[in-house]
Amino acid sequence: MTAGGEAGGADPISTLPPSGLAKLLSALFYGSCSFLIVLVNKALLTTYGFPSPVVLGIGQMTATIMILYVSKLNKIIHFPDFDKKIPIKMFPLPLLYVGNHLSGLSSTSKLSLPMFTVLRKFTIPMTLLLEAIILGKQYSSSIIASVTAIILGAFIAAGSDLAFNLEGYIFVLLNDIFTAMNGVYTKQKMDPKELGKYGVLFYNACFMVIPTLVISVSTGDLQKATEFKQWKNVLFIIQFLLSCVLGFLLMYSTVLCSYYNSALTTAVVGAIKNISIAYIGMLIGGDYVFSVLNFVGLNICMAGGLSYSFLTFLSQPKLKQPEDEESISLDLKS
Repeated sequence: MTAGGEAGGADPISTLPPSGLAKLLSALFYGSCSFLIVLVNKALLTTYGFPSPVVLGIGQMTATIMILYVSKLNKIIHFPDFDKKIPIKMFPLPLLYVGNHLSGLSSTSKLSLPMFTVLRKFTIPMTLLLEAIILGKQYSSSIIASVTAIILGAFIAAGSDLAFNLEGYIFVLLNDIFTAMNGVYTKQKMDPKELGKYGVLFYNACFMVIPTLVISVSTGDLQKATEFKQWKNVLFIIQFLLSCVLGFLLMYSTVLCSYYNSALTTAVVGAIKNISIAYIGMLIGGDYVFSVLNFVGLNICMAGGLSYSFLTFLSQPKLKQPEDEESISLDLKS
């Protein structure tokens, strides 16, 4: 299907709302990718002490560009060729994309896993507010109650177990803002008759990889990365490449989850994943001090997230969401 073909008549199937199975699988795919990449990035940036989250982000962007471009050449996927209107169609997604990417990597390197989990919860009310303002969505009282439980649990946990790190706090709160805005604007920009899922991913990475590289060079970040002593360590190289591939899969799964569900669903699935990460961090991080109040707070977050997911996946969508041909193809392959 060419760019012109995407602009043509809609397939009758595209008028149907996404199935419950597609919604569930896309959410599970996003949660799995998000879970794995946090563990791999934490190992690279903390265990190995890799000095440059920015260079790691550049590697992930480069992997995204290569995978999508090769797939397009082999006619596995389809998205429109570049034209002068694409930057206008994309704005402000590339800025949100790189901000989300780099702030997430930086906060992962500077915070313990339980702390990262607690502070990441504030993505959810931000997403709820932005979807209401930008997309005009309305949510039932039960969904609002579930999200409130998540936030309440986050506050309880945060109030009882906070080791202050100003730089880490700034990065993770910026990451919350960028994540919420990125999810909402991705939902708004993903018209299958224009860019589609793959076009959004490809042009996001293309527009920001060079500016990010320039920033890395100008700040001396790239030099620190090239002088890193672990480049002869095969295990480190494998994990670095794995992180780059997972970076693409995470971006794709985020787009897919937002497409089939909502940006708030994506945020809540991420929150549930973060709680799982927190439990693992308690056992393997070595820097978590158990307190009853903190543990209760984490469990309240988990209960709120599971409640929201249950309500969302059982409810029927009020608005029909178009699916492009590549979405249907992905469902069949899945």
